[in-house]
Amino acid sequence: MAKHKGRAWHSKMFAAAIGVTALAAAASMWTAQADTTAGGPQGAASSPAAAKRPVEKVAADIAHASESGPEGVNITIDDGPDPVWTPQVLRLLKDEGVKATFCMVGTQAQAYPDLVKKVVADGHRLCNHTVSHDTAMDTKSEAYQSQQILDAERMIVKASGGVRSQYYRAPGGAFTPYSRQLAASHGMRPLGWNVDTKDFEHPGADAMVATVKREIANGPTVLFHDAGGERSQTLSALREVLPWLREQGRTFGFPVR
Repeated sequence: MAKHKGRAWHSKMFAAAIGVTALAAAASMWTAQADTTAGGPQGAASSPAAAKRPVEKVAADIAHASESGPEGVNITIDDGPDPVWTPQVLRLLKDEGVKATFCMVGTQAQAYPDLVKKVVADGHRLCNHTVSHDTAMDTKSEAYQSQQILDAERMIVKASGGVRSQYYRAPGGAFTPYSRQLAASHGMRPLGWNVDTKDFEHPGADAMVATVKREIANGPTVLFHDAGGERSQTLSALREVLPWLREQGRTFGFPVR
């Protein structure tokens, strides 16, 4: 799982998040609200009542497989929500009858709670993508990692109206044994990817589609983005690749937990 290079947008996000995160006292800010998580089917996880159930600890190893079995495909969408691109991604997924996993940055969720609620209402799953998308967080202290994960979850839960993340994806794949164990203990399965479309580099929709067709045999989890820049290429690629995957006998589902 290749580590993404730094991007200007993420640098700006990190700087903007400092004001938010400086107010938090790492893990001590994590209240009893964060000690529960949604487990089981997405239908159960999509109600605020699910947030009150006892935490279901999950495996701490990085997940790649699909709940839908060997022919399953996990579409994952990172870095949002974004007021321009997330609604368009949601509309496309609805038209195609595809459920996806949205890996949300805490500050973005905090800024656009209606979009977080819309993602949940459409039957998609939530994934914690930290407060500020620091791709170097694997070089930082455990206290910093804790703050990035747990404060992001607090933001996501509040924005969603009580729905918890079922996964944790480290920015750029910057997992550590500590962050994986911490996320798993709060019911968030560490989530990797098998196919990186590199849409953040704007390679063109054709290149993204070719990447999916070439690499989907490596595993079922495909990485796209709905924030961090202009995403028209991503939308074009999704419009082509989702029907193609279905034609190959693939089904769309969620990553294992």
